[in-house]
Amino acid sequence: MKGLTSKMTYGVFTKTQLKCADNSGAKILEMIAASGYKGRRRMRPKAGVGNLIFCRVYSGDEKVRHQVFRAVIIRQRREFARADGIRIQFEDNAAVIIDDKGEPKGTQIKGPVAKEAVERFPSVGKIATIVV
Repeated sequence: MKGLTSKMTYGVFTKTQLKCADNSGAKILEMIAASGYKGRRRMRPKAGVGNLIFCRVYSGDEKVRHQVFRAVIIRQRREFARADGIRIQFEDNAAVIIDDKGEPKGTQIKGPVAKEAVERFPSVGKIATIVV
């Protein structure tokens, strides 16, 4: 997992519900923790595009429902700026479920994927249809 090229504005907090953008069987994910987040006391852990999170499947197939997975955030509603000054904002919050090696669980991703997520996780970019 590489570092990001720009400072990310975090737009996803704990208890945030995200759309699962792959075909792994999950439909809605709920963020429960952010990997590597170090914050002050009583601060809610937060994450942004390209960050690794731990989430539970809120709704979807009965095989995966209520299980905890690792996921990568590929889209966020909150606007963030890139290093070249362009501001990016998506219509929804979305994530892709990955395994321990960083490989996606699904075989295809619906919708656009942010360039920051592809920089950190190249295997997610391989199955993406659109990279913005």
